[in-house]
Order: sequence, then C-alpha cells, then structure tokens
Amino acid sequence: MSTKPKAKPVSRAALAGEADPRLVALSVSIQDDGALYAEDIRGSQAHVAMLAAQGIVPRPVAKRVVAALDQVRAEFAAGKIRLDPALEDVHTHVERRLGELVGKDAGYLHAGRSRNDQVALDERLFIVAACDRCDAALERLQRAFLGQARAHEATILPGYTHLQRAQPVSLAHHLLAYVEMFRRDRERFAEVRRRSAISPLGSGALAGTTLPLDREAVAARLGLGGVTRNSLDAVSDRDSAIELLFACALAAVHLSRIGEELVLWTTKEFGFMTLDDAFATGSSLMPQKKNPDVGELARGRAGRALGDLVALLSIVKGLPLSYNRDLQEDKRPLLDGPEALVLTADAVAGAVETATFHADRMEEALGSGEALATDAAEYLVEHGVPFREAHEAVGRAAAFATASGRPMAKLTAAEWKGFHPAFGPDVLRCFDARRSLARRDLPGAPGPRQVRRELARWEKALGNEKKRRR
Repeated sequence: MSTKPKAKPVSRAALAGEADPRLVALSVSIQDDGALYAEDIRGSQAHVAMLAAQGIVPRPVAKRVVAALDQVRAEFAAGKIRLDPALEDVHTHVERRLGELVGKDAGYLHAGRSRNDQVALDERLFIVAACDRCDAALERLQRAFLGQARAHEATILPGYTHLQRAQPVSLAHHLLAYVEMFRRDRERFAEVRRRSAISPLGSGALAGTTLPLDREAVAARLGLGGVTRNSLDAVSDRDSAIELLFACALAAVHLSRIGEELVLWTTKEFGFMTLDDAFATGSSLMPQKKNPDVGELARGRAGRALGDLVALLSIVKGLPLSYNRDLQEDKRPLLDGPEALVLTADAVAGAVETATFHADRMEEALGSGEALATDAAEYLVEHGVPFREAHEAVGRAAAFATASGRPMAKLTAAEWKGFHPAFGPDVLRCFDARRSLARRDLPGAPGPRQVRRELARWEKALGNEKKRRR
C-alpha cells in the first residue's frame, strides 16, 4: 500500500494542514460550474496551442494535451467523470483527469493563467453560446405568432386598455405586437453577445504574466472579437453575465404577458381561444377542467428570471477590485437564466401555433358601438369641432345610451344631432368596426393595409434569417 501523501488542492498549496470540512462544503462549486466543462476545455486547448506557438510549451506536449482534452470532454459528456467535492471546481476536475491521461505534461497547461481569468473566459464563451440559443428560441416564437397572424389577418376583436374594451383591432395586429417585443429582445441578446465576445485570458490572477503570451491568437482561435484591456477589470467583471440575465428577464416578462393573455383568453368569460390538448392539463379532482398551465408557468418563470438578475447584481454590488470569491456564486443564476428562457419560449411557441382562435367570439365582444365612440368624436373633429368639445358631446351620448338601455350604435341620427349640431346622418357609419379599421391607415396602425405590409415585412425578414442559418 502506498504511503505517498495525498496532494493538496492548489488553493491550499501554501497553507498548513487540511481545510476544515465545513469550509470545503462551503467552497465547493463543481455542482454548478461542472456545466461549463466544454467551455473550460475549449479555452484550455486554445491556451496550450498558443503556449506551443510561443515556444513556452514543447509542440509534441501541446499536441498530446489537446488530444487528451478531447477525451476528457467526451468523458464529461458521457457522465463518466465522477464529481469529487474535494476537487472544488470544474478546472481542477479537468486538470486532474488530464494528469491521469498524460502524466506530468498536464502541468504545462496552467502556465500564464489563473483560475480567475480561466473562469472569466469560460463564462464569456458560455454567454456567447447562450445568446445564440436564446435568439434562436425567440425566432421560433416569432414564427409561431407570425403564422397565426397571417391566418387571422381579417379577424377583429376589441383592443384593451385597463383590461376594458377600448377600440377595434385585428387579431393579426395584436399578435404582431408580440413579434415586435421579441425583435427588441433579440436585439438585446445580439448586443450582449457582441460585448461578451472578448477574451480575458492572459489577465492572470489580476496582473497578467511575465510569459510572452499571444492573447490575440487565443481570442481568434476561440472566435472572439478581441481581448480585454485591463487585467483588474477582466477578472472581476461580470457585466456580460448581468446583461445576459437582464435580457433573459425582460424576455421572460414579455412571455409572462403572453401567459396572462393565454390564461384570460381561454376562460369561458373571454372564450377567445382554445389551447390544443397537448399544451393544457387536467385537474386531479375535477374531470371537466382544462387548465392553461403553459401560460401560468410562463408567468411564474418570469419571477424566477427576475430573481436570477437580482441575485447576480447583489453578488457584485459591494466587491472591491479585483477578483473575490463571492463571484463563485454567479454560476447558478447565470446557468439558469438562459435555460429557463429557452424552455419557456419553446413551450409558448408550441401553444400559440397549435391554438384555435374563435373569431366569432372576438367579434361579438366588440359589442354594439361602445368600442367605436372615439370614431364619433373624431367625426366631429373632421367637421371642425375642437377635440375636447367633441369628447364631451360623445360622452353625453354614451351616458344617454346607457340610461336608455340601448347601445350607442342604435341611437338615431336625430338623437346624435341633439348632442352636437355638427353631427349629420352619416355619423351612423362610424359604428361599423371594419370601416373603422380600414380608416386607421397610419404606419403602425391596425388598418388592413398597414397590417398586410407588416406581415409581408416580417415574413421577408424571418425568411432571410432562415436562409442565412442554412
């Protein structure tokens, strides 16, 4: 039996004795950062290749290390590497397994770098890939909404303010509002990706290294756009992670708003849509129930996304330069945010693209004229009446209609004349919802011509993206 003493963790190399198990339990991060094994290995391969090119590591050694790291990656992916809390983090797990494969040559790998700049690189590589995943999920969501918008170009319903029926819009216009939200979300992820795609490797623990590293070569090998310009900032910066979680949180809030409408619109009270059975659940007690869980979960996930963002902001807010161990706690929110968003976006996309919208119930909800009261006021404006005066006159007409138990659309031309002398017999034409929509022809308005333009614009834009992805 060997009596060779067990090697200390790198973090305790200069300390006497072993760490207290309670400190070990607090310090271990492999349960979180183990998910970054692919990024960690990719960065290590680029680093050792650069070390060889710079003459710091023999080329045959670098070649063996790169090949062995491929094997380590495959073993991680297959679940063959046992996670050992005594090894603390993913970096140590990779290096330990590498040592088992190539022996002392594994010791060359860490020349010129620290776990501080190593983890900063791992996170940036993760963020770049996460932005791409989130963007793809949001594009799928846009396509789901766009498909239903095209199918319901002629369907009309009341638009709402304060959850009260307001003015008529088309269902296509309503659905395209979410497509616009997702456009802004995708733009945010693109900006996060651009700012994240720079390499901090070479910053060392905080002050770089005396070795002649080629930082730009590593960045280029990893497909990144450049290198960080200040080593202190590079190892302690988590702006990219925070920005990613902000983009995830705002996109999750948009999904929550959709979720709320899925819940409302599928009630008997609204009856605007029916979810496909594949995207609904039943009750464990009440056999007649069909619950819109997809919408409720979308609302709930938004709270989780906001929590991830606040958690990371709170971790960073009181830290002096440069690296502090508090930053170890960034992994859980960072890894959770984009994963939760992609899962939620895909579920909502499926629910929307398979849903049935009830055009008859939507048009019925427009009622008998109340949603067109503003059209009557604008009729007076077109006849030279100041808007406030017109608003007051139509308000009197609305109160009269309510008191007499009749809808506004059933008031006679003579009655309208009594509320303002500028009303003529043609005021009754204001209470045709489709005519009202057709007249709303400004850019961005719900008029049929404008909606057709928007549908065509989005179909072209998403079609071009699909071609570029091939």
